[in-house]
Amino acid sequence: MANFKLYTAILVAGMLITGSLNTLTKKAQNQSTARGIYGEKAKFNHPWFQTLLMFYGEAICLIVYEWQRRKARKERENQIQDTDAEPQPERVLTGIFVVPTICDLIGTTLSGIGLLYVPASVWQMLRGAIIIFAGILSVIFLKRKMYATNWIGMGIVMAGLATVGLSSVLADKNGSGSDDGVSHGEMILGIILILLAQLVSASQMIVEEIFIKKHNVPPIQVVGMEGCFGVLFMSLLVLPVCYFIPGNGPHDSYENSLDAISQMWNNPAILGFGLAYLFSIAFYNYFGLSVTKSLTAVHRTLIDACRTMLVWAIDLLIHYCIVSSYGEAFDMTYGFVQIGGFALLMLGTLLYNEIIYIKCIASPRTTGFAEISADFEGSQPLLDGSLRAN
Repeated sequence: MANFKLYTAILVAGMLITGSLNTLTKKAQNQSTARGIYGEKAKFNHPWFQTLLMFYGEAICLIVYEWQRRKARKERENQIQDTDAEPQPERVLTGIFVVPTICDLIGTTLSGIGLLYVPASVWQMLRGAIIIFAGILSVIFLKRKMYATNWIGMGIVMAGLATVGLSSVLADKNGSGSDDGVSHGEMILGIILILLAQLVSASQMIVEEIFIKKHNVPPIQVVGMEGCFGVLFMSLLVLPVCYFIPGNGPHDSYENSLDAISQMWNNPAILGFGLAYLFSIAFYNYFGLSVTKSLTAVHRTLIDACRTMLVWAIDLLIHYCIVSSYGEAFDMTYGFVQIGGFALLMLGTLLYNEIIYIKCIASPRTTGFAEISADFEGSQPLLDGSLRAN
């Protein structure tokens, strides 16, 4: 029992650390500068290339899945060695992963573009909008019943999102919200793109629920297959198209992946951040999927909250104690408003997940804590939104 608790604690700690690294390393890349393919020094502004890195990280999960599959196959072969039965081959590649992969591609890229214009802590908080979109879409497409507690929780989350977004915009307008040379309009654009990304990610959860869950596909296989399809889509279609679309990047391209590779080659820090981001995606998915069966809604909510606080704390630490060109500054005027918005996000999430509830409007599920956790576990989509590492 003690060993199980220690193992679970290690998995949770790994999930928290690697989840924070997802955000921090991606933002650190955006804040880094290097000479590109034409010798011009510029910031690393390649959100579509970062999506490719994300898909490579997800694809690594197939290595773990293949190991698990071979292990299970050997166990089956041992069980049937005295019979004439033949083990059934398992089909790994299937087209049901295409649609969720496209959703993952769009959601991750929109979110990555948004991260160019907002601080990492704000980006992390705004991702809480997935609760609103997933809740509404589940009612429409999955016919799930929502109670007053859930709707009130969603309303409070919306208030928290508005508070966080407004605090960022006001801080930027005040001239102290960003050290990245981001304009007021770009800050608003970033917030809008992040919210749109959460809508796409929520749609991905619904698509996975409808098309994949009924096939009883292991979650780690889902992540790995979406990663493989994503690498193919990005390498053969999306990035080449982005290269030929007119834009402000090198070679007058919307995004020049050759320039991204050149910048990574010329600045080892950008390369290091990219590799850390790639492997943190892989390990975050492994830790999250390994521990998710033993976690309740309470654990997941608290881990996600701790992840947000850790990202913010590390960003502040980096900015004030290590390198001022990285991380983010704390705005003394609107920073406390942002904290208030985060508190609203937490309260709304707790209500939505029925971890806490208002007695007079409690749903039939909230008759006891154990029942809450059990019911919540049973109604989870194939891949929980809190396990999205984009």
